[in-house]
Amino acid sequence: MIKIVKIQFHTAEKLYDFNSGGYDLAPGDRVIVETDRGRSMAIVATAPVEVPDEPAPQSLKTIVRKATYSDLEAAERNRSREKETHVFCQNKIAERNLEMKLVKVEYIFDGSKAIFYFTADGRIDFRDLVKDLAQQFHTRIEMRQIGVRDEAKIVGGLGICGRELCCSSFLRDFAPVSVKMAKEQNLALNPTKISGQCGRLLCCLGYEFDTYCELRKGLPKCGKHVKCGAGEGEVIKVNTLGRHFTIRTTDSRELQLTPEDLKEDSISNQAPAVAAKETPARRQAAAGAAPAPAATEAGAAKENRPRSSESEKGSGTGRRRNRNRNSGNRPKQDKPKETP
Repeated sequence: MIKIVKIQFHTAEKLYDFNSGGYDLAPGDRVIVETDRGRSMAIVATAPVEVPDEPAPQSLKTIVRKATYSDLEAAERNRSREKETHVFCQNKIAERNLEMKLVKVEYIFDGSKAIFYFTADGRIDFRDLVKDLAQQFHTRIEMRQIGVRDEAKIVGGLGICGRELCCSSFLRDFAPVSVKMAKEQNLALNPTKISGQCGRLLCCLGYEFDTYCELRKGLPKCGKHVKCGAGEGEVIKVNTLGRHFTIRTTDSRELQLTPEDLKEDSISNQAPAVAAKETPARRQAAAGAAPAPAATEAGAAKENRPRSSESEKGSGTGRRRNRNRNSGNRPKQDKPKETP
């Protein structure tokens, strides 16, 4: 049995599995781990969980140690260096008139590498900028282009709801969002109201989309003409969460109905149709009258036979003449001779 713990390098980022290495860890603890880009400081996201040796992945790495006081001081020095580097890089970008926006500068734990996160509309030739940075800070430089949603996640801020952005507080992965989600929730299709800080559609539009789709079942759409026992009119308002809708009747009355009212009306409309089919037979049985004699096939065929027009008669006469003419052209057969 081994203990696996989930860690994250920044708040609301992807979780990674590590072997706890026998350390007593709790959520929020700082640890030092070995990664592909060197040693880094990470945050414990969940408490260790015991897992059998067989299901555990073979490439599982082990936590090096819990962060000490000196490790925390080194991380603080890196943060101060990041601020200075950010200002210097910003000035160089302005000097070289590069169409890029610097978002964040990050030093790895041992300070041997600096990562520059930026956004741009297209590809940028930043080779001269990298030379300036390497000459100034004497370290390895990595330029990483990110999208606008990743930018909002790194920068953070407050949304139109007044709370911290979902992507920078708890949302680890970006799910696809479409305008259909806003339409299904009866939201105004105003870009300023349904777009977030990144300029894309709000991530929270997908939180309740499945619930709205389930509650919309059985409810008519606005503008549809419906008819039920309570009245007949056009649907002018639909309350999805309340599971009811409002119609305006022909006499300008407004009625509030539910999907059950439409179902009851459809059942009541089916009942008279069944009764109408059985009424003639019941009347004959009640009166004791014999059923009407069925028409014979010959009589029915005679009645249903269409009358031929003069043209059809003429065409029939022509056919008879052709038949006689053709018979006249047939070769004559020799009559058998009579024997004495």
